[in-house]
Amino acid sequence: RFVAHLDLPKSIEGYYQETGRAGRDGLPADAWMTYGLADLVQQRRLIDQSEGDEAFRRVATAKLDALLGLCETAGCRRVRLLAYFGEESTPCGNCDTCLEPPDTWDATEAARKALSAIYRTGQRFGAVHLIDVLRGKTGERVARWGHDRLSVFGVGADLDEAAWRGVFRQLVALGYARVEHEHHGALALTEASRPVLKGEQRVAMRRVVARAARPARKKVDAAGDLS
Repeated sequence: RFVAHLDLPKSIEGYYQETGRAGRDGLPADAWMTYGLADLVQQRRLIDQSEGDEAFRRVATAKLDALLGLCETAGCRRVRLLAYFGEESTPCGNCDTCLEPPDTWDATEAARKALSAIYRTGQRFGAVHLIDVLRGKTGERVARWGHDRLSVFGVGADLDEAAWRGVFRQLVALGYARVEHEHHGALALTEASRPVLKGEQRVAMRRVVARAARPARKKVDAAGDLS
């Protein structure tokens, strides 16, 4: 009745097969997945370090990119999933994006700031460090590299850390940035980022909604009284 992915599968084929195990009897079932940029870094590393030839790595990367597209889509996931297999369909009305359509926003300016931060820090740092720079967060590492003197330092203070994590994750998913494993997961620019940096291309992203903190559970003692 329930399949949970606690990290990112390697491909849509794998995801489709694994989630299908929950509903083989034809009864209602649920599939749930959580992932983050660290999962993407790990998957990219496994591809780059595989013993397969260049053609194999290229196909594996394309499959991972397709899965990221499914994860980050603002439309019906079933439509996106079946389109990958060459089938046309209509919105299912049952996936999370159909039941609760995600907000999208014009992230063009945020994307330009993020890409500029990647470039001006030498394309040698991961998202955590880049977010500190953008939000103007001083620290030993930021000061050591002199990144508190960059023009991008503090220009992203209007967004919180969760929002910036979403921006960087979606920049990778959209193909504007890539993970460099030889530099320990640093983010680098792709050719596709040029028109964004030049202000020639608009970027729309899913809005990351911060989760509300769960209320603490009340404890029940042996007598059954709430404490």
